[in-house]
Amino acid sequence: MEFFNSHTKLFTAAFLLFAVLTFLVCIVPALNNQANNAPLPFAQPLSAEAVKGKAVFISNGCVACHTQQVRNVDMDKIWGERPSIAADYADNHRTDFWRNTATLMGTERTGPDLTNIGTRQPSIEWHLSHLFNPRIVVKNSIMPSYRWMFEIRNKKVEGDISVSVPEEFMEGKMGVVIAKEEALQLVAYLQELKQTKLPSNAPQPAFLYEKADAAGKDSKPGSEKKLNGAMLYANNCQSCHQQNGEGLKGAFPPLKGSKVVLDENAELLVNIIMNGYSGREKEGFGVMPAVGTNNRLKPEEVAAIMNHERSSWGNNAKKVTVDEVKKFMEKVKVTAK
Repeated sequence: MEFFNSHTKLFTAAFLLFAVLTFLVCIVPALNNQANNAPLPFAQPLSAEAVKGKAVFISNGCVACHTQQVRNVDMDKIWGERPSIAADYADNHRTDFWRNTATLMGTERTGPDLTNIGTRQPSIEWHLSHLFNPRIVVKNSIMPSYRWMFEIRNKKVEGDISVSVPEEFMEGKMGVVIAKEEALQLVAYLQELKQTKLPSNAPQPAFLYEKADAAGKDSKPGSEKKLNGAMLYANNCQSCHQQNGEGLKGAFPPLKGSKVVLDENAELLVNIIMNGYSGREKEGFGVMPAVGTNNRLKPEEVAAIMNHERSSWGNNAKKVTVDEVKKFMEKVKVTAK
């Protein structure tokens, strides 16, 4: 009983036990994982500007609402082309000796996952508008505004990056909205968050619990599965072109009354959806990403989106069929990434 009556021996033994368990349970497995996992061959390290942006991301607690992990379940397909693997995080390093805020995998999705946001949304115009006030591009967003990352000046000078902000979001202030260094660094980080493709000979991890095809046994031969074009538009297009199809002045072109949308020959519209478009940068509009390719949209889904766009907001163009879209997709796929 002398051992238990001596606080020195008791606490020394407890400390040694804790130290040994920490070494065996935490440190050794961590070192083993580090030795067994290396970055993917095509992984690109963050640029110096993106590293600073990561620090801004951390300091503002963005990880509290945004994950960076694509789970191997069917519902996560919209966040990446494949489930995340250990190699995706192998090139992450400690912030400094005392802090290990490296992977930022997160635990909660109050906001969307950001693993592949650089591919899903590469537009700097969108990100800056979203940071200034998320309601500009996502009407019902609950994300706080980061107006402190911007300043309003009387005029733009050389080197300034301005943001197109609708008048109703200016809160009565007049002038040009200019992005500060913190905003540009944070956007640089978000733009570089892209899921690395696996080597062609590597086994592709599968998503689990894939939903059964609703157009199964009960479908009649030649019948086309009806999809909700409005919902597909909301999930894939609305954040830029807006719910009313009017886009955002100076940032994203309107689809309401668009000659491309209303064109009887829908090939160009299919090409833009699948391969993206950069032909209107001189007009101040951002580059459109290859939404159809990035989100792996099927011909049925592309057709549903197009028909929603061609028949909404006063548009009254002839609807396209799935077979027509399939032919156009085959024709333009040579440029798809």
